[in-house]
Amino acid sequence: MNLGDILTPAQIVPELQAKDRWEAIEELISNLVATGRIKAEHREAISGVVRKRETSMSTGIGFGIGIPHASTDLIYEVTGALGRSKAGVNFDALDNQPVTLVMLFLVPQGQFQKHLHTLAEIAKLLHRNEFRKALEEAPSAEAMFKIIKSQSGTKA
Repeated sequence: MNLGDILTPAQIVPELQAKDRWEAIEELISNLVATGRIKAEHREAISGVVRKRETSMSTGIGFGIGIPHASTDLIYEVTGALGRSKAGVNFDALDNQPVTLVMLFLVPQGQFQKHLHTLAEIAKLLHRNEFRKALEEAPSAEAMFKIIKSQSGTKA
């Protein structure tokens, strides 16, 4: 499972309004509700599991990347939302730098291998400088999605 399989253009927020990691997480969860990827009545519970995971250790992995993630029994397939902040979000990242790309993803409870594999694929892709730069410079969610599809092993 790779980034191109998880996202649609509607699940990309090219202009995050968030100032910190908690606001970014809430904004991306709101996107998943708005796009029908998670049920509105599950919003608070899902927010809680993501916050619990994030509290244990920041998922700001450096290079301007944050990958908040969690497992929950409230979803049935891997899903996620990508946000871009041109100003940068305070994410308590490992390198103490602001985060410009936030990839929230959720994995169904009990799918540990899929969770690890998805996390590894996302991190590997986002660690590529030219990929991050292309996403940061893309003019729209649709353009960002095309870049993701072309780079993540799926065809547009």
